[in-house]
Formats: sequence, structure tokens, C-alpha cells
Amino acid sequence: MASTSFTLKPNACLISFSRNARLPKSMGTCSFGHITTLPKSMCINTSTNIWVVHAVETCLAKMWREIQGFNNWDDLIEPLHPLLREEIIRYGEFVTACYKVLDFNPTSSRYLNTKYGKRNMLRRVGMEGCGYEVTKYIYATPNIKILNQADTCTSRWVGFVAVSTDEEVKRIGRRDVVVTFRGTVTAPEWVANFMSSLTPAMLDPNRNVHNVMVESGFLSMYTSCDSTSKFNVGSCRDQLISEISRLVNMFKGEEMSITLVGHSMGSSIALLFAYDIAELGLNIVDMRKGRSLQVTVYSFGGPRVGNTQFKERCEELGIKVLRIVNVKDPVTKLPAGLYSWSCYVHVGVELALDFFKMENPADVHDIETYIKYTRCFGSACDRSDWADFLDNVGQTAKNIRNLVQSLRKNMFLR
Repeated sequence: MASTSFTLKPNACLISFSRNARLPKSMGTCSFGHITTLPKSMCINTSTNIWVVHAVETCLAKMWREIQGFNNWDDLIEPLHPLLREEIIRYGEFVTACYKVLDFNPTSSRYLNTKYGKRNMLRRVGMEGCGYEVTKYIYATPNIKILNQADTCTSRWVGFVAVSTDEEVKRIGRRDVVVTFRGTVTAPEWVANFMSSLTPAMLDPNRNVHNVMVESGFLSMYTSCDSTSKFNVGSCRDQLISEISRLVNMFKGEEMSITLVGHSMGSSIALLFAYDIAELGLNIVDMRKGRSLQVTVYSFGGPRVGNTQFKERCEELGIKVLRIVNVKDPVTKLPAGLYSWSCYVHVGVELALDFFKMENPADVHDIETYIKYTRCFGSACDRSDWADFLDNVGQTAKNIRNLVQSLRKNMFLR
């Protein structure tokens, strides 16, 4: 299947968002919520391109396969289906949780680890009622050395695995295993984004998939191991395969799905893991009947990961990828080497949100920008309510600009 792209341009005002920004009054609260109903009878207002609801009934449990991309999101993206929009937001909130719990303090004993334990993590970020329980923290190691950078080859926390509770299973129609990855925050991770060399995706030495190649920096993050780490044992890949295998075996008698969510670099790791799951057959629960678990990737602002053969192999394996991108986000154009445009391709269906008319590229990559705009899409925005909100925009952009400038001056790989 060829990659598909849809561009959504809202009737609402065009506003930029930043991670620490406060929502305007007209947007209401940012509490973690669910849509439990779907219109029983719906039609499209052709003048506004917005769904019109006549009656509702509970049906996420009935429609979850379509929402997870079973039919490649046909007729759900243009216009954006309200249930799909809420699921995008719901999964995106798991990524924002990653940033909220990460310890950025270099003097802390938990630097680049989480501030909280697994049991309390979701509660500490205001997601106690989200219907999931964290089962595993995931760590990764960028095997990249940069002069004058102390954290280049150390293991760091990159995400978590969570599974839906019994009560949530009733609402969503299946046992959902969610694996969430944060995006780029340190210099070595940015280097991984900017690397443009392709390398064979030899994840399993017993399987030789012809000409399937992926970006070397992302593969390094996924497969490298820090033997001195006090937080984890094994590579990111080892940890993920072990936990997914355990959970699939635990719930093998139930209807299940595997959902991988990531932002920026995390989107790349999510896609690599999805490919790994399907290639190894970890999602096959009944070989005789050919029954397999649906594997879906929600990618927020993710770069390109591999070549055309990688894309085609992902499609052959039945991996479903929904790429949520801002058309002005430069990270989605990476890797950007001399020959990258001809070597790298995106995987899956693209939901292109055209929500910026800004020249500063650093303002367009923040995960909360994506989520808050998706939440606002299709609603009326009172411009007068955005003044205080806009005063807080830009801190994240400033940090990214400073980091990129520093890398340009001091990037010496060894």
C-alpha cells in the first residue's frame, strides 16, 4: 500500500503551542478524558467539513479495529472522525506523561531516569483514571560519543509499557498493550536524528530480509546496551521483547491489541519495535488458525526510519502506522543527508495538520502542540482568550535552537 497523506486545515484560528503553555479559557481543561460514544447517525456538513451528530450510542468496543487502522483509516481521516481524534489525543497523552516524569536535572541521582516509580507514575501526572497500569520501564543507550558531553553513552529512560485494566477492556473492546516512547531531549539523541547512514536491519541473525535497511542512529538506540547501567539490564530491544512476550502470553486467551506510540525519535523506536514484533511473529497467537494481534503505531512528528524495502516489508507484515505531522515540522523531513531524499521513505498513512504560519521551525515540533491543536481542531476559538497563552509560547523552541546551535559548533564524533 502506498503512503497516503491528508491535510486538515481548520476553520479555527491558527495558534502555536508550547509544552509549558497554559490553555486559554475557551479550550477548557486538559484533563485526561475518553469518548465512550460514537454517533449512531452522522452526516457531513459540506460547508464546514465537520461531523454532525444526530444520536449517539456506545461503540468504541465495536469499532476499535477500524480506529486502530485495520482498513488503513479509510473514510476516518478526511474529515477527521471524532472518535479517531479522541484516540489520537488519548495515546498522545501517554507521550506527554513521559516528558513530565523525566528527570532533567544533571545533578540528580536519577538524571535521565523517571522521578516516580511505576505504581505512582500515571497518578503523579494526572492520569490516574486513564484505565491503564504501567508494567515496565524501558531504557535505551545511544552508542554515540560527542566531545565534552558527559551523557553520551549512558543508559537513559525512554518510555514505558502499560496494559489496560479490566474495566477499560470493557470500554475499548480488547486488552490493549501500550508501549510509549518519549522524543529527543539530549545531544546524543539529536545526533541520532541527524545521522543519515542506512544500515541493514539485521535484528534477528536467523532472518535475512533482503535489502531492508534503517537509519543507523535509531537502530543504535534500539539495540545498544550499557553494561554499567544501574537501572536496567540489556538493550532497549531486549527489554521490550521480554515484556511484550510476557504480556501476550499472560492475556493470550483474550482479544488483544499492541499499540506503539512515540514522538520524534520515539516514533522511530516505536516503528522499529513494531517491525521487530511482526518479523519475529510475537503477535501471532494461533499459528494454525493464522490469528495474530493487530500492531498499530501512532507517530507524532516522527522522522523517516528506513528505505523503500523497509516500508514494503512493514506493509507485508500488516503493521499499521498513522503519522500525525505538522507540515512545517522539519523533524519529519529527517534524515536530511545529501542522498536521504532518494533513500528514505515514510511508512503508513499521514495525517498532516497544517496549523502553523510561522517561520521559526523550532516552534513546530512540541508534542503538546500536536495534542492541543488536535483537541482544538474543528472548534471555535476566541482570539481574545489566547493572549496569556501566547505569552508562554517559545521556551521549548529556545531550548531546541540553543541545542542545535551548540551541536553545529561542537559536534565532533569519535
